Amino acid sequence: MSDTEKNINSEVKDKCKDVERSIVKKFRKGIWCKFTKAINEYELIQDGDKIAVCISGGKDSMLMAKLFQELERHGKKNFSVEFLVMNPGYNQINLDNILNNAKMLNVPITVFESDIFDVVDGQGGAPCYLCARMRRGHLYSKAKDLGCNKIALGHHFDDVIETILMGMLYGGQIQTMMPKLHSTNFEGMELIRPLYLVREEDIIHWKEYNELTFINCACKLTSSLVDMNKSELSSKRFEIKRLISELKETNSFVEKNIFRSVENVNLETVIAYKNKGEKHHFLDTYYDK
Repeated sequence: MSDTEKNINSEVKDKCKDVERSIVKKFRKGIWCKFTKAINEYELIQDGDKIAVCISGGKDSMLMAKLFQELERHGKKNFSVEFLVMNPGYNQINLDNILNNAKMLNVPITVFESDIFDVVDGQGGAPCYLCARMRRGHLYSKAKDLGCNKIALGHHFDDVIETILMGMLYGGQIQTMMPKLHSTNFEGMELIRPLYLVREEDIIHWKEYNELTFINCACKLTSSLVDMNKSELSSKRFEIKRLISELKETNSFVEKNIFRSVENVNLETVIAYKNKGEKHHFLDTYYDK
């Protein structure tokens, strides 16, 4: 190995150590403590778990991978992980970005191929919902093949509160993105969301502080929609994100209050609700009193 190669390898190792140090030092309160709080509060990890940490290549999932490594290093090693990357049809530039970041951040990834982008492209209409379902199905399947009983996705606090408002304003329902779920199609498999309490602004700050560059949206389908003047500005999630930002200008607690609204549901003050698919109405027991 030449001196130049040795210097490069040394710089990469130093960079990785700096990133790892920043998680438990500078971003301890905003990221590390909220990550461990979610794991403990929602009981996301049990003894003997084998978890497929699913990496899309974006900032959220890459941070999640590093957090799991830190948890193994500093916490109780009562579980094991597989760092799983699915290539649904990325172009070479985006794929190289993922591979290079994984190498630089010392994340030992397992990459597997799928043709999801091509399949969804042939369906027409809005591709995101179908693509997300197919991606999750492929991840469950591969994780099960690897002997995992859980998959971990990188949804964060802002994803959660945006989902709550989207359900209310566009779906006419009150529901949230749960911190963990049993799979309905893969027996014995669970989905967990360890970044559930981590704010997106802290993730962005972590990325910028460490001068890291991740892929954003690498989907060639949504890229074509942008070319057709159907940009992100027209997406419902972006509208919700903007609405929350506007509300925050006059109420600094609005984000926390949205989150708490699904923790403080009083069934005596709602007209109707569903439980295990069965609908209950307040009139069912109103005259009992």
